[in-house]
Amino acid sequence: MSRLPPALRPWAPQLAIFPEDLALSLGPHVARLSAAIGALRPRGESRGGEPQGYEGLTRRGPYERLLLTEWLFALEAPDEFVRRAAFGEQAFLQRAFQQPQGARRTLVLLDAGPEQLGTPRIAHLALLIVLARRAAAAGAGFAWGVLQMAPERGAFSEVTPATVQSWLEARSAHPVQAAHVARWREALAPGPAPDDGWLVGSARLARLPEASGLSRVEVSERLSREPHARLTVTVARAARPPATVEFELPAPETCVRLLRNPFATHTAAPVRLAGGGGRIRSFHFSADGTRLLFFREDGSVAAQPMPHSARATVPRVRRFALPVGHRVVAAGWRRNGGMLVLSRDEAMLWIHGALQGGSVRKPQAMAYEGHEGLLPDAPAANQPPGSVLVHIEEGRERVLARDGEGRLFLVNAQGPVVLARRVTALAEVRRRPAFVMCPGTARSREGLWLGVMEEHQQRNVPLGPGTGEAYFGCSDVLGHPEAGLLALQQGPLEWEVLLAQERVAIAVPTGSQVLGVAITRGTRGRPGLLVLDADKRTFRLVSPAGAQEVTQSTEDVAQAASSHGMSLFAWLTVKGELAVWNLHDEAIIFRSVPEAGP
Repeated sequence: MSRLPPALRPWAPQLAIFPEDLALSLGPHVARLSAAIGALRPRGESRGGEPQGYEGLTRRGPYERLLLTEWLFALEAPDEFVRRAAFGEQAFLQRAFQQPQGARRTLVLLDAGPEQLGTPRIAHLALLIVLARRAAAAGAGFAWGVLQMAPERGAFSEVTPATVQSWLEARSAHPVQAAHVARWREALAPGPAPDDGWLVGSARLARLPEASGLSRVEVSERLSREPHARLTVTVARAARPPATVEFELPAPETCVRLLRNPFATHTAAPVRLAGGGGRIRSFHFSADGTRLLFFREDGSVAAQPMPHSARATVPRVRRFALPVGHRVVAAGWRRNGGMLVLSRDEAMLWIHGALQGGSVRKPQAMAYEGHEGLLPDAPAANQPPGSVLVHIEEGRERVLARDGEGRLFLVNAQGPVVLARRVTALAEVRRRPAFVMCPGTARSREGLWLGVMEEHQQRNVPLGPGTGEAYFGCSDVLGHPEAGLLALQQGPLEWEVLLAQERVAIAVPTGSQVLGVAITRGTRGRPGLLVLDADKRTFRLVSPAGAQEVTQSTEDVAQAASSHGMSLFAWLTVKGELAVWNLHDEAIIFRSVPEAGP
């Protein structure tokens, strides 16, 4: 709700249950209805209650509560004392009273019958927000319900996503009858003249004898040739003249969202995968974290740029089809543009993609013979290919490849070089290649090391203890001086996030799978781990402040990963659907479905 205009800030807690775009659409109607209804005045002294000291000044009162400074006028300026008394200008202490809990209550009963189905319910929703905030401002209780529902099911006391969803589902084919109103009044026992009772529906409610003593809000849709429909809302408060408000409804698609599921955020339309390559088998983010590389059943590779939001046009995907007989070893995206793919056949390792500063524009090949153990191999059929990172040194691009076994290779025309073994994370951090490596096969006393490539050499920085599992995160401000935001596993359920001056310990739930580390609004500016629950569908952010649900997959998740370059994470379901979630927008910004491929 950070983008709410100042005029809507009083209703920010109530509007916060909606996505921001719907809150901005509903907000102006809330403000206008609030002005028509008016404030709920607090009880005066005549309404009783237990005395509880003083709460301010008033112009009327007994002279035993006259302010001491007023008695000074009586001693020093008697004529002024008399004049102030005659014109009501004297100041008295005002007594405070503690009202019993529930002494005041706002009761709202809504018609969910055929006369109010459709767009009039948008006015009902705005009215609930207005009356809920109005009651809270006056310290009064709040209860609301649907006239056609049985009172035995109980009235709602809050306006929350759950209660609003129940109201949306409580549509009825029966118009409101006098028995409905009488049944609710008897069940809630408001008495013959309720403190602050409201009936919301059509003008027909005014003709019901049981509605006497209750304020009414009459809602009707105005027929018009204009593209946008209008609602007329008449507020008829007890013992006051009616006030009429007319407002234009939002766009039709917004109205549909408000009436069907107002709490769902925008979701990207599914993308149809072309090329006949079959389902997506696996995926990973590029080394700079800005593109998603996915691998299809026919062995082809695609690089998908990420759209900025769910409403944005999906950028065009770049595809690469392998030659016959080749298998993908690793793939990545060059910073200056272009996909780079390592593949192999029975005898050769091939580099597909022109390198800056290279003398050859066609695919380059290196024979496996004579380089046993020095070249990355293609992964097993059930394992995803490795990642490729391309960095520039003195105008030449160098290729780093991490294979499925965790080995890191420098691959170029001069020959292969094994830079490190048991590399658990590889990324481009602050425009330099960085990777985490573990010296031993188990937890080592030497701890973990950060490898940084710069100026033709590899520099190793100690990171401290860890089991070996590591994830780079997305943050331009917080993080380790060399590695940026980095999470290291310390035990089966124990992790640490490295910051500039501290190591933040985070415990993850049993059975969960850690996907990455991020800093979002949900973590309150502190690092949190993104995890997939044991149910293989629920994603959560776990931070020192606790765990919160991010979203859920519609099917079991086969693979999931987060980006270290953007606040994104993606998952692939067992049915082949691929989705990308934006942690800041809290929405799916990219989605592909397998059955759509031609």
